[in-house]
Amino acid sequence: MHSQTKVSPPVAAGPKQRIPSLDLLRGLVMAIMVLDHARNYFYYGSFYGDPTDIETTTPMLFFTRFITHFCAPVFVFLAGTGAFLYGEKRDSRQLFRFLISRGLWLMVLELTLVGFAWTFDLSFSFQILQVFWVIGLSMVGLAFLVYLPKSLVAVLGFVLVFGHNLLDGVVEDGHGVSAWVWYLLHQDKFLVLHEGSHAIFFHYQVLPWFGLMLLGYVFGTYYSGNYPKASRKKWLLIWGNLALVLFVVLRAANVYGDPHPWQLYPTETQTFLSFFNLTKYPPSLLFLLLTMGPALILLYLLEKPLGNWVQPLLLFGRVPLFFYVVHLYLLHLGAMILHAVLGGDASEFVLSAPNFLEAPLAHYGYPLWVVYGVWVLSLLILYPLCLNYAYFKQLHRGRWWVSYI
Repeated sequence: MHSQTKVSPPVAAGPKQRIPSLDLLRGLVMAIMVLDHARNYFYYGSFYGDPTDIETTTPMLFFTRFITHFCAPVFVFLAGTGAFLYGEKRDSRQLFRFLISRGLWLMVLELTLVGFAWTFDLSFSFQILQVFWVIGLSMVGLAFLVYLPKSLVAVLGFVLVFGHNLLDGVVEDGHGVSAWVWYLLHQDKFLVLHEGSHAIFFHYQVLPWFGLMLLGYVFGTYYSGNYPKASRKKWLLIWGNLALVLFVVLRAANVYGDPHPWQLYPTETQTFLSFFNLTKYPPSLLFLLLTMGPALILLYLLEKPLGNWVQPLLLFGRVPLFFYVVHLYLLHLGAMILHAVLGGDASEFVLSAPNFLEAPLAHYGYPLWVVYGVWVLSLLILYPLCLNYAYFKQLHRGRWWVSYI
C-alpha cells in the first residue's frame, strides 16, 4: 500500500502513454454500470421484473435503466479500439496471438470468477453468458480478421450492425445443436436444463456485438500516432451526429432497426418512454445508434483538458477488469449481508438454477433511493481499491501477464 505518501492515479499503465479520453469514457460508463447492478441486487423485484416495461415502470426507474444502456456498447467498441492500438506497434501475428489468448481468457473468466460473482453458486448450475463472454468471443473472431485490409473489416462491421435486425424473424426453440448456435449468435434465451437442476442464459448474442467491435477496431485508426487531432475531432462529431440523426429518422418511421416499434399510450409520458424503449438483447441497430452517437460526441468533448475532478473516472477506466470483478462481489455480498441483517435468509442470494427458478427473491428489494445510495457508497469503496491496484500494475508493467489482469 502507499499510505505514507500522497497518491494520485498513475499516468500510464503500460509501455506506451495511454489516451486519456478513451480511459475517461470507459471509466464514466463503468461508474454508471455500477448503478445498474446496484439496481439488480437492491431494487424491488429486480431479479424478475423489467424496469423498461411501459405499463409498470416509472420515469425515474426507466431512466435509471436507460442511462446504463450506454455501458456495454462502449465496452465492446473500446475493446476493438484497444485491440487496434495494441497492434499498432506489433505485427499481425503478435496481435493475432494476443487476441486469441485474451479472448479465451475473458470467456474463462465469465464462466468462473465472474459467473460466481453473479450467483455465489459453487455448483455453477446457473451460467449467464454476458459481456465478458461476448467480448472474448468477439476478440477471437477479430483475431482472424487482422490480416485483412481495414476497409474490409469496416464493411463487415457495418453489415453486421446495420443488417442483423433482418434476422429478427428467425426464432429457434429447444435444445438442439442448431438452436444453441442460434442462441449464441442472435437470440436471447433462458434455457432450463436437466429438469431445472441447471440453466444457462444466453444474454449477449455475438453477431451485433462482434460487428460493433469490428467498427471499434477500425475506429482505432483515428487514434494512431500520426493521425491529426483536429481531423479526429471532426470525425468524432460527424459520426456521432450522424448516428443520432439516423436514430431519429428510423425510429420515427417505425419501419426498421428494432423488433419493438414505439406506440401511442394513454399518457404522453408513456409514449415518450416507448420511443426510447429499445431492445438490448440482442442490441438492435437503433439501440446501438442511440448509445454510440452520444458516446462519440462525448469523446470529442473529452479531448480538451479537464480538471482534477475526472481523476477517479480516469482511474476506473485504466483498471476495467479489476473494477468489474470487484464491484460484482461488493454488490452481491452487500445485498446478502443487508438481507440477513434485516431478518432475511442469506442463502436466498445463492442463485443456483433451482433457487433462481423457485424465485424466493421475487418480492425482495428496497426503494430506488436506496439503490442510488448503494451506488455512491460502492464507488467510494472502489476508488481506493482501484488506486492501489493501479499502482500494482504500474509496478509490474512490462510483464507479459499484466495485460491480462
